[in-house]
Amino acid sequence: MRRKLLRPGAALIVALLAGGCIPQDSRPEPYYPQSYPPQDNPPKRYEPRRIDEDVRTVPAPPPAWQSRPVSPDARTIADTTYVVQSGDTLRHVADITGSGSEAIARANNLAAPFTIRAGQRLVIPGGRYHLVRAGETGIAIARAYGVDWGKIIAANDLSEPYVLRVGMRVLIPGGSAGGGASTAAERAAAFRLDIDDIVTGSQPAIAEHQRPARPARSASQPVSAFTPVAEPTSLRGGFAWPVRGRIVARFGPGATGERFNGIKIAVPTGTPITAAADGVVAYAGSEISTLGGLVIIKHGDGWTSVYGHASQLLVQRGQAVRRGQTVALSGDSGFADRPEVHFELRKGRTPVDPLAELPR
Repeated sequence: MRRKLLRPGAALIVALLAGGCIPQDSRPEPYYPQSYPPQDNPPKRYEPRRIDEDVRTVPAPPPAWQSRPVSPDARTIADTTYVVQSGDTLRHVADITGSGSEAIARANNLAAPFTIRAGQRLVIPGGRYHLVRAGETGIAIARAYGVDWGKIIAANDLSEPYVLRVGMRVLIPGGSAGGGASTAAERAAAFRLDIDDIVTGSQPAIAEHQRPARPARSASQPVSAFTPVAEPTSLRGGFAWPVRGRIVARFGPGATGERFNGIKIAVPTGTPITAAADGVVAYAGSEISTLGGLVIIKHGDGWTSVYGHASQLLVQRGQAVRRGQTVALSGDSGFADRPEVHFELRKGRTPVDPLAELPR
């Protein structure tokens, strides 16, 4: 029988009144993360218990990658060379040839500020190049071409913070000039959203002289899905525990061969989940089926925190949050087999063991 989720009003009252006093187990015990007993019986393989409609969210615009459709109109060009004319800039050469300015710079070992001189012969790398328009995201571009976003990152040597620029030409792997067409499996994978996609490919493209918008102060101030949002540049302080409870799965390989990119903490349904550090919400939704209700927060210095299996989401993309602020209420959404919180920390694209970063 389905368990009922807390109504939004009731959940907030519980969060405000109960605070940190919600019982964590039928046998109360002090909270000592480092001394939890080892896992005698590893968790069974997860079975789906919730669908998207089971997760309550605050009113918010649709995700950025669904808001601005992308036309797969990439231009395919062959490898060639170009002799620089007087007055040319690297961007102008890219416009003339149809290649990407970043790709030309890499092919010719040009370093910032990418100065070129008249008479210089440049190698123009061929391939399929997509012209980035306003509001487009990496995820939307990847889906339009049926290519995994991670492969686009690799092909274009993209790095933190992975923000695309309007007018940039992105090399699309695959196709006649790029190494073969995408397979059916690759096209299917492009439509399976994962945490890495959100962390690296969810920001709308930014115009050359555009400044990112300031983060919203609350969930009642929605941020347009087309608007790039400023993210923290540096992590302020260390990380705090998002909930207090019993660790039921740890970072690393599991007993049945699966790998956990974080930890799972068992807590009663409706337990407040708090931000581990100051930051800006990069995602709040339930589109990753395994994790159900999900919040992702960026903290600066390449750090990202992830909170999954929530029953209610209390924040939205583009919202500034403070360490200890309640961002969701716990549940068993997604592929959880008990009320629990899936918690991850990532440095760049790499998952990091949270127990190494959380206070003992």
